Amino acid sequence: MNVKIERVNKDIDKTKEKINEFQARLRDLEKQKTELENTEIVEAVRGMDIPLNDLPAVLKALREQNGAPFTSGQLGPKSTKKADSEKEENV
Repeated sequence: MNVKIERVNKDIDKTKEKINEFQARLRDLEKQKTELENTEIVEAVRGMDIPLNDLPAVLKALREQNGAPFTSGQLGPKSTKKADSEKEENV
């Protein structure tokens, strides 16, 4: 095979490897961010001294007061690990 083509193929392989590393790092950072946000939410809720049984009603009342329906906050279907891994393979 042509030396230039071999060199380009090696660069392609290295680049794909780096992309996979960056994607893994991005997933880790997004997970850390979510965990930190969840911790902040839990601390805020616990600081309100509202009984756990009353919490859904309080949250619903706040959402309705602001004119927005009470939803989970998720905008689309929940992703699955299988679907995520299929996306990675297509990259």
